[in-house]
Amino acid sequence: MAPDDSERTANDPATAVRELTTDAEWDAAVPLLGQLWSDADPAFIRSWRGEDDYRLFGLYVTDGGVDDADGTDGANGTNGADGDPDTLVGVVGVSVHRILHHRRHAWVHDLVVDEPRRSSGFGAELLAFVERWADERDCEYVALANRLDNEDALSFYEAEGMERWGYVVEREL
Repeated sequence: MAPDDSERTANDPATAVRELTTDAEWDAAVPLLGQLWSDADPAFIRSWRGEDDYRLFGLYVTDGGVDDADGTDGANGTNGADGDPDTLVGVVGVSVHRILHHRRHAWVHDLVVDEPRRSSGFGAELLAFVERWADERDCEYVALANRLDNEDALSFYEAEGMERWGYVVEREL
């Protein structure tokens, strides 16, 4: 999980979180997910779209300007409700499961902010979105697994009020 430990200010650009449902939206998200899963093939990442319970959401920044001749900003070709081009700056993949004592959890599979945009508060914004999304689905917890060697991400999650509860153990089959 990619860290993002700074607060955003009132002078920051407008943002919106939207579920990614089209091929074009997923195509824009794959490079971001590749920053988190650098050993994963893009085709494998795209295959997650077919998983029944997996939902992918994107955090967009409204740039307010058009850079390309086609009327998009070049980052992903999506426009916000106001017609201004938006730039995808982060994504979060989630699902709902009964885990850990059979309690309903929103499981964060992937949370990543584009590397040049990290430490701008976008990760905290995505995590806050997940908490609201989970609450609307009657989840009692938001949970995730963090690699042992990713201390920056662990520090971010703990700074956001998440607690270490236990360990995830696994065996590759």
